[in-house]
Amino acid sequence: MPNLMIFGDSNTYGTPPVTRRGLNARFGPDIRWASRACQDLGRSWTLVEEGLPGRTTQFNDPVMGRHMNGWLGLRIALESHGPLDVLVIMLGTNDVQTRFGASSQIVLAGIAGLLDIALSTEMQIRHGGFRILLVCPPPILESGPFAGEFVGSAETSRALAPLYESLAKARKIGFLDAGQIVEVSAVDGVHLDEAGHTKLGAAVADAVRDLMDPERNSV
Repeated sequence: MPNLMIFGDSNTYGTPPVTRRGLNARFGPDIRWASRACQDLGRSWTLVEEGLPGRTTQFNDPVMGRHMNGWLGLRIALESHGPLDVLVIMLGTNDVQTRFGASSQIVLAGIAGLLDIALSTEMQIRHGGFRILLVCPPPILESGPFAGEFVGSAETSRALAPLYESLAKARKIGFLDAGQIVEVSAVDGVHLDEAGHTKLGAAVADAVRDLMDPERNSV
C-alpha cells in the first residue's frame, strides 16, 4: 500500500479564498487538492496531509511563530510518519511576504534546504527510499485582505518557477509548475478556489504516476 505525504501551507491545508482576516475556514476532504490527488491515484494509496497555514520554507516567523519554519516542520513530519513512497512539497508563497525581504534566490535556498533534509541518507534509509515531487505554487496577486503583507511580492513570486525547475532537475526529482495549471483567487490573491483544487489535485496525481513509472511518458 503506497504512502503519500503532501507537505505545504494553507493551500495544502485547504484554506478557501479569504474575505475577512481572522477566519479559520477549511475546504472539506472532497475538495482539497491533496485529498483529490490521493483519491485519483487509487484506493490502495494512503495520504498524510501536512498543510500548515503560514508555513514558510525556512523562516522563523516573528508574527506567527518559529514553528512556521518548514525545515523544522519537515524533519518532524518525516520522523512522525512513514514509511513513505512519495513526498510532495509545495511551499514558497509565504516566503515572499514583505516582512521577510526574500529574493527569489533566497526562497530557492529555502527549498534547497528542504530537499537536503528529504534526500539525506538518514531520511531515505528511515523510509526505505522515497520519491519527491516539487510543486512551485502559483504566483500571488497583491489584492484582497492580505495585500498589505505582500507589497512588492508579486514579481518575486512570478520568478520562482524556472528556479524551482532547475533545482528539481539538478536534484533529479519530479517537478510541477502549479502556475501553469491554476491561478490564485483574486478575492485574496493567495488561495485557490474549489475549481483550482480540483485541477491541481488531478495534475499532482498525474505527476506522481510519472514518478512511480518513468516510462509512462517515454513512448
